[in-house]
Parts: sequence; C-alpha cells; structure tokens
Amino acid sequence: QVQLVESGGGMVQPGGSLRLSCAASGMSFPIRSTGWYRQAPGKKCELVATMATSSSSTNYADSVKGRFTISRDNAQNTMYLQMNSLNPEDTAVYYCNVQGYYFYENYWGQGTQVTVSS
Repeated sequence: QVQLVESGGGMVQPGGSLRLSCAASGMSFPIRSTGWYRQAPGKKCELVATMATSSSSTNYADSVKGRFTISRDNAQNTMYLQMNSLNPEDTAVYYCNVQGYYFYENYWGQGTQVTVSS
C-alpha cells in the first residue's frame, strides 16, 4: 500500500522559510515524477514544483521560481520542498505527489498547512 506522509508545515512570518518533507513507502512501481502542489482557500489546486525521476529535471510555478527548491533523497525515499522568502500568497495546504508510468499510479499525501502571516 502506497503511503505518502508529509511534515514540516506550520506558521511563519513573511520572509521566513520552511522545509516540507514527504516520506514515501509501499511503492513497487517505477516512479516517473514527484512533485508538490498547493491549494489555497477558495482557489484551485496548483502545481508548485515537480521533478522528473529519469533526468532530475525540475519545473516550478512562476510564482515560486527562485524561492522554492524541490529535492529528493532516494536512499530515504523522501522528497523535500525548501521554501524561502515566503509571503502571505504562499499560504495554502501543500500536497506531495508521486506518479508512475500508468495513469492509475498517481498518489497524494494528506496535505500539510502552511500559513504565512505577521
């Protein structure tokens, strides 16, 4: 059974930093990509950052480029999202995601709240 367990969310002041973690277990299929998404109140879920497994190439939303960094520790089966220079617009529930090569291999974490407020 695939499990993605997130941690690291919380409340931070504008300009602060947080690092989200997502520990994965139970995956018996090749992973095509890993990523982070977020959903703010009243808004649609949006892509934050993704990383392709084969090439380690990354893709970021324009709103987080230069501030957020996605990374992965294969030995620990853990992915990370380092978030710097946070601003109130980054307030959302953040979800990690793992995708295989088949459409049904698409798994999500439970979400972790990030609140940026003074």
